[in-house]
Amino acid sequence: MSLYCGTICQRKSFWCYRLLSTYVNKTRYLFELKEDDEACRKARQTGVFYLFHDLAPLLQASGRQYLVPRLSRAELERLLGKFGQDSQRIEDSVLIGCSNQREAWFALDLGLSGASSIHKPEVEAELGGSFISLRRALSQLSSMDSSLLFTARALLRWHDGHQFCSKSGQPTKKNVAGSKRVCPSNNIIYYPQMAPVVITLVTDGARCLLARQSSFPKGLYSALAGFCDIGESVEEAIRREVAEEVGLEVENLQYCTSQHWPFPNSSLMIACHATVKPGQTEIQVNLRELEAAAWFSLDEVAAALMRKGSFIQQQSDALPLLLPPELAVAHHMIKKWVESQTCSSLAA
Repeated sequence: MSLYCGTICQRKSFWCYRLLSTYVNKTRYLFELKEDDEACRKARQTGVFYLFHDLAPLLQASGRQYLVPRLSRAELERLLGKFGQDSQRIEDSVLIGCSNQREAWFALDLGLSGASSIHKPEVEAELGGSFISLRRALSQLSSMDSSLLFTARALLRWHDGHQFCSKSGQPTKKNVAGSKRVCPSNNIIYYPQMAPVVITLVTDGARCLLARQSSFPKGLYSALAGFCDIGESVEEAIRREVAEEVGLEVENLQYCTSQHWPFPNSSLMIACHATVKPGQTEIQVNLRELEAAAWFSLDEVAAALMRKGSFIQQQSDALPLLLPPELAVAHHMIKKWVESQTCSSLAA
């Protein structure tokens, strides 16, 4: 009997540990806030707020980095009051995460269309920061801050563009957390969406294939990427995109990683590696999709990874190979390929 009781206690202890682990606790708390309006309202009283203006986050310069200021509920109410805004404006905020200690994080845009906009320079002067394009600030943000701001920008943009029901034409209503919108006339629920995008680093064993669009900064090349079509699997989308853009057939598809990317809309970047079929490496660039594409050697790509500085300011036409910034998933794919090739060379 005592052995039986001991076993039960051990099992009970195991499940208590699982339920009270930091990750599970945090995840279930966020789920509660998304589903329970009253719980989210309560969390908003003690939460902190990240500010945006026309989808640009408020940032503060600190050396070569940007810091992301956060305001308490009381600080935000004082700010809104100073500029003649009612505290009801806080209802427009969206939940973007929480700390391990259950401090809820929200984002509020002070300048989106349809809202009573606060003049940007006045807020910047008051808070000692600047509203800066998130794309422009990427290389100067920490990975944690960039991930949080990606989520905030995507949610704020989605709510701004989905204020009416596509079936009834009536205004939709956001729940407190901003995890969904509901049409009161027919109870249709709309959830924020992401478009799946395959991004593929194609190799022939010794080289990798990189391409550029005319909109890229001069000298910048990246992996091939494109949206998944309706009805396609990831594998089908990869094969089609590579065939469309550079006229090659690929095989040995391997999943690498994924990343949420908020530009220009919300996309889920599904990163994969693929190899071309033996003897089929001749590139035929689809000029309606790309400006250029080429094979690059390990030495060329490794040298490009070592270069520092922003490619945005480069103006010369005679540029060395430049790669996407470190926060982009394409950078990690390329870096992983270089590391793999280097290890293979050393082993040989």
